[in-house]
Amino acid sequence: MSHTTDFDEWLTAAHAESGDFTMLFVLLRITDHTAEPLRAAWVHVMGDETRWPEMVRLFAGAGVQWSAAVFFRAGREGLVDDQLARSRLSALTRKLHEDRSLIRQGEFFNVDGLRLSLEERLPH
Repeated sequence: MSHTTDFDEWLTAAHAESGDFTMLFVLLRITDHTAEPLRAAWVHVMGDETRWPEMVRLFAGAGVQWSAAVFFRAGREGLVDDQLARSRLSALTRKLHEDRSLIRQGEFFNVDGLRLSLEERLPH
């Protein structure tokens, strides 16, 4: 029997709130100084059965060593078509490369599906 993760709880609550939706996600490498975007994609969330182990299997296809993932809804309208998801993902990744603080606007989890928070480091 697997345990429930913060991701599982978030996804279940998000689906209960809005129904099926398209989710953009970005895999990140976290270091002492930055959160580096590595790969990004989207998935259509149909129902609330998706759990963290399934997402980890999906992430394995990216072929990168990642240490966190951040999730965003593709839009308020719930499900969006692939062309719109691709366009919004492209805009999101461009903005994330310029401003890592955008991670705070998403749902941010570590490799175990536990919620993370991004704290700003002040220059010395």
